[in-house]
Amino acid sequence: MQKGEGLTRRDFLAAGAAMATLAISAEKTLADDEEGTGPVVISTWPHGVAANEAAGKILSEGGSALDAVEKGVNVCELDPAVSSVGLGGYPNEAGVVQLDASIMDGETRACGAVAALERVATPVSVARRVMEKTRHVLLVGAGALEFARAEGFEERELLTEESRRAWEAWKASREKKEGDPHDTIGMVAIDSRGRMAGACTTSGLPWKMPGRVGDSPIVGAGLYVDGKAGGAAATGVGEEVIRVAGSFLVVERMRAGDHPQAAVEAALARIVENSGTRHQVAFVALDRAGRIGAASIKPGFTYAVWRGGKVELLVGKVI
Repeated sequence: MQKGEGLTRRDFLAAGAAMATLAISAEKTLADDEEGTGPVVISTWPHGVAANEAAGKILSEGGSALDAVEKGVNVCELDPAVSSVGLGGYPNEAGVVQLDASIMDGETRACGAVAALERVATPVSVARRVMEKTRHVLLVGAGALEFARAEGFEERELLTEESRRAWEAWKASREKKEGDPHDTIGMVAIDSRGRMAGACTTSGLPWKMPGRVGDSPIVGAGLYVDGKAGGAAATGVGEEVIRVAGSFLVVERMRAGDHPQAAVEAALARIVENSGTRHQVAFVALDRAGRIGAASIKPGFTYAVWRGGKVELLVGKVI
């Protein structure tokens, strides 16, 4: 597997000029609906650009949505510059990188997930093996690592020098502030045959308690896909998403007839009703017709859309 070329938010603007297929739409908050125009990929944050390009290549060659979302988010998992996913992800308060991921096939509702997985940089691929090779949905901690070893996944140190320095600076801080909870990558895709799939992968909240699990590996919270309705993925403070079964809520709103944009805004409104606006949460959504939605509680959320061979980076609507 080749290392991806994921982008962090801080270097995206500098790198953007070199990306011939990328169109940056800083003033747009929602891509134009293009119902029936073929494969579509939507994912969270600027590092979703590189992930979408990898996923889009698979879809352009007639590949499946399930392969596209796995290989797409692998790009971010293997990019040490992305400090919230996989290799180089920020560790827990003990200095250990623990990863969470899930994957879901919208055609069958088959799904797999891992949580608190250590030493394997591509947890979403382990999650797919859980889905395809076991009778379970979620494996955690030591059990997840034992399964990954049995499946032949490479083990490696996930803490990079950059992430180690950030952790040491946090330890030395008197205030012990919570880490930035944002940059989980969640992705939903629809392929040329109309099949849908989604994936979500993260290193979780920086400096979290050891063993803490957020929404990303919880099917129905951080990710949910049903090919009869649509798919959704979340990013932000996972505890808030879990409390409302966020991605499931978005999909059920689409099933009831809501446009994806209305569906994500309704889910965010439920979170605000519970907890106010002190935490950032965002959703992306894609329905079976190829329409998209994206929004967040606080400003600053961006998301990537691949369609027709090109990627756009868009600004999410703030509710």
